[in-house]
Amino acid sequence: MNIMDTPIDSFKIRYATENDVELILKFITSLAIYEHMENQVTATKELLLNSLFIEKRAEVIIGEEHGVPVCFALFYHNYSTFLGKANLFLEDLYVNEDKRGLGYGKMMLSCLASIAIERNCSRLDWWCLDWNQPSIDFYKSLGANHLKEWNIFRAQHEGLESLSKYIKK
Repeated sequence: MNIMDTPIDSFKIRYATENDVELILKFITSLAIYEHMENQVTATKELLLNSLFIEKRAEVIIGEEHGVPVCFALFYHNYSTFLGKANLFLEDLYVNEDKRGLGYGKMMLSCLASIAIERNCSRLDWWCLDWNQPSIDFYKSLGANHLKEWNIFRAQHEGLESLSKYIKK
């Protein structure tokens, strides 16, 4: 089922299904290689199947050219206390290298913006690595705001374990 009509007839966007788990993992791995983080990928088909399709922790859309998958976006709802409602957070967007510059990334973001509007969200947020100037320029060209005043913090692995020990269970 296509969820979004696109200006290019050969390009369609659809929601991922359980049958796409291997494809999603392939896109995640390709993105990690592009970002020089392939050693950080611990996702497996089983983990993705469980988190995406059983627990429904996130959603994925797939962009296809002539029925062949060429890009994906993984997103989920986050929450704004200031707005008092849920919004969308784009975790990852990846377009195969040989398909960049054709407008597919723009259409994927447009699809996500449409999903956000349909779901009564006020925002679509995402992160971008500071060295990824082509993506930063692309996002700015679409009218996205670069929130330079925000710093990202993360607790993971041992830091997450350590942080959890401040309260009694």
